[in-house]
Amino acid sequence: MTPPAAPQAHEHPQPEPAPGVLGYYESPIPIRRATLGDAIASEWTKIRSVRSTMWTLGVMIVLMVAIGLMSALLVTAADGDLDGVPVVSLGFFGVLLGSICVITLGVLTIGSEYSTGMIRTTLTACPSRARVLTAKAIVFSLVTFVITTVTATVVAACQTVILGGGVDPGEVWLRVTVGVGLYMAGLGLVSLAVGAIVRHSAGAITIMIAVVLLPLVLALFMFADSLRGLQRFLFEYSIPNQLAGLYGTGVTETSPSGWEPLLVIVGTAAVAMGAAFLALEQRDV
Repeated sequence: MTPPAAPQAHEHPQPEPAPGVLGYYESPIPIRRATLGDAIASEWTKIRSVRSTMWTLGVMIVLMVAIGLMSALLVTAADGDLDGVPVVSLGFFGVLLGSICVITLGVLTIGSEYSTGMIRTTLTACPSRARVLTAKAIVFSLVTFVITTVTATVVAACQTVILGGGVDPGEVWLRVTVGVGLYMAGLGLVSLAVGAIVRHSAGAITIMIAVVLLPLVLALFMFADSLRGLQRFLFEYSIPNQLAGLYGTGVTETSPSGWEPLLVIVGTAAVAMGAAFLALEQRDV
């Protein structure tokens, strides 16, 4: 009878299971590659579970509703005439103040992770930085769009009832509801991109507030004739005037109107997000 061959020097015999153990553990959970859907689910859990989302969006809703209704009530009490301006245009003032809340939440969506160090855990769980930023952009923009559109629709309906001026054309309603929701989502994406580039919440919020207000402030002090062209450009393409253009109440006759402000903010958001992707890929955490 031939004895069994001895194991070769390079072969390592497998260790025997410990007494009482039937074998090696094998997880019943199937192992698969992470997807964008997984990243979106993770970001949705984050954005709905932090207090900043509730406070910022809650304040935005209160501002839009309260200022929109107060404007309509004041016009009614004063027996004012809107001179052909759409009734729903009074919702502009609440949306303008509400945009500060959207800017804040957009920055905090990524800036808070840098300030707390949570970004290291996020990128460890999902090493693809582009996937992380894409998931944040999708979740944040959808949340902002839905809440802003619903709130703007409620405000427009209430203003129409209070002022009793008849129903404005369908295109006007579409711009001041869906259009405003898309514009605010685009503005929020610009804030998200700035937060990803600056990586400091307070600094990024300050930059975005300056982007909103500084063009108008600078334009007010441009008295020289040689600066008239720049002054007009700052007035017409400032964010407040673009929002007013959606409501049909631009500052000048050549101001962006109709759907043009939406195209401007979409292009701006695309450039800002492109810069954010490059910054996130090329820098350490």
